[in-house]
Amino acid sequence: MQLNTKMISLCGTMALTLAGMASAQEQVVRIGHVGPLTGAIAHLGKDNENGARMAIDELNAKGIVLDGKKTKFELASEDDGADPKQATSVAQKLVDARVSGVIGHMTSGTTIPASKIYYDAGIPQISPSATNPKYTRQGFNTAFRVVANDGQLGGALGRYAAQSLKAKNVAVIDDRTAYGQGVAEEFSKAAKAAGVTIVTTQFTNDKATDFTAILTAIKAKNPDMVFFGGMDAVGGPMLRQMKQLGIKSKFMGGDGLCSSDLPKLAGDGLEDEQVVCAEAGGVPDSEKKAMDDFKAAYKKKFNQDVVIYAPYVYDSLMTMADAMQKAGSADPKKYLPILAKLSHKGVTGNIAFDSKGDIKDGSLTLYTYKGGARTKIATVK
Repeated sequence: MQLNTKMISLCGTMALTLAGMASAQEQVVRIGHVGPLTGAIAHLGKDNENGARMAIDELNAKGIVLDGKKTKFELASEDDGADPKQATSVAQKLVDARVSGVIGHMTSGTTIPASKIYYDAGIPQISPSATNPKYTRQGFNTAFRVVANDGQLGGALGRYAAQSLKAKNVAVIDDRTAYGQGVAEEFSKAAKAAGVTIVTTQFTNDKATDFTAILTAIKAKNPDMVFFGGMDAVGGPMLRQMKQLGIKSKFMGGDGLCSSDLPKLAGDGLEDEQVVCAEAGGVPDSEKKAMDDFKAAYKKKFNQDVVIYAPYVYDSLMTMADAMQKAGSADPKKYLPILAKLSHKGVTGNIAFDSKGDIKDGSLTLYTYKGGARTKIATVK
């Protein structure tokens, strides 16, 4: 009986030792995500965060081993409120928390100032949605994006306005953010080159709700199209007021406008086929199944539809994790060189970066709205 007691005691000690060894062979890898989780475009930021959570959950289900240790991924999600000052504050918070990488930020106005903080700390950053060309032209080897930039997006819209929609006279409005101003300038440049006349350029801000003055000035110019550089939270109410003022011009915008929430935000101000917009991404019909499967899984998990960027956030995080796995480490110094040269097959297409960190061969998808639903026109390169 005494021997059995000793054996039981010994077995218990061994079990505790083995448990301790198993625990020592596990590690937590934290990946930051930043977007506007409060404010007028919080619906877009939450969509982004959901895409990141999908990726984290899938990675943890796979039981990934890095540095010889079973790895648990954790999401460190922060709110920048779409405000540049708040963005730099939360960027420093993530650096201090020693995250292994960052997915974000969402807007160009927050992504650009935050990118310097991540660069100084040597932390890789992949933005799923920032389109201003300046982001990847700062010489930061830590900065990447998985969508086409404003030069590509604004240029494609400018050419489409002239060549396909036969626009002759266009009024341009931008919200003075890095994104809105950037895409409006690129649109104007391409539209002018294609023979379009810009009859007036007006400005608002990303928190405005009353556009009577600028729309009245635009109505006097009688344009056949209005281009808006800004987000859906402003574009929707603007469409309502255009209808109230009797402005029947076509309405065009970039990816910030091109959301599944626009019909709700515009209400009866959204006429069938009045709006043409472009998403800085998208897949051709031959690769549509992966995207459709993602959207179905997203709806099952969160009980809502994808708004815009969730698939790009998911791909950004999965691309970063792929680089970590190929490097065998979550140490930025080890996986960053792999990330820069990686080719990753994602739900939004193949992800590979050029020397600046821009996505190679980025796609653009043109949409309109019919019957209150976003309807695809075409995917172009």
